[in-house]
Amino acid sequence: MSFDFGYIWKTLPLLLTGLKMTVFISVIGIILSLLIGMAGAVIRTLKVPVLSQIVTAYVEIIRNTPLLVHVFFLYFGLPSLGIKLDALTCGILSLALWGGAFAVENFRGGTDNVPKALIESGQSLGLSTWQIVRSIIVPLGFRISFPAFSNTAVSVIKNSAYLTGIGVAEMTFMAVDRMAYDFKTYEILVSIACIYLILIWGTSFLFSIIERKLDFYKQTAERVKTSGRFDQKFAISIPRVDEDSASKS
Repeated sequence: MSFDFGYIWKTLPLLLTGLKMTVFISVIGIILSLLIGMAGAVIRTLKVPVLSQIVTAYVEIIRNTPLLVHVFFLYFGLPSLGIKLDALTCGILSLALWGGAFAVENFRGGTDNVPKALIESGQSLGLSTWQIVRSIIVPLGFRISFPAFSNTAVSVIKNSAYLTGIGVAEMTFMAVDRMAYDFKTYEILVSIACIYLILIWGTSFLFSIIERKLDFYKQTAERVKTSGRFDQKFAISIPRVDEDSASKS
């Protein structure tokens, strides 16, 4: 079996057009997943009445049903209820809802691990619940759970291929279209596999850089260890007490 490199070169611009759509819907899906995940995690952590139960039901339904069912339900099922959305909107919405359900659990693991002493300190300083959420729970919970969320984000990119089923012109849709037209199955599948591999590797590398930037505690510990300034500041801020002079006075 011969491998037609010339055909790959000829179809590459078309696949890259699909890649642009894949990147677009993935980025929007990841951003919406992030927002849904953080909001859901805060609601579940604070145990907000009614909303907490709604978020729990949403997470259980989405996590225990296939993504393709969500895509088909939004595109083919909602018109029966009088709601008609175009394929691109349905695709982005289904990816966001899927990623958001997993992100809720990712971030809940982080927000649950925020030290209770910090929250109590905020309460003792007179901070409102919203100020505690904004200044303590969200920043620390985000840092703790970001590695888990990066896995969900990568899965959102890979699962964007499911949108082929409703006609969104992303990369897999373009590849399937060319296979049906040219019957160059082997060349097309190898091409999109390589492009997906590069895309996922690049995304994972980007998230690993962000993880290193967010590793606040490790960076602080390394700075203290290498500079030695912490000991100096600590010695200055707490003056020594002469026990003999203190007892005489």
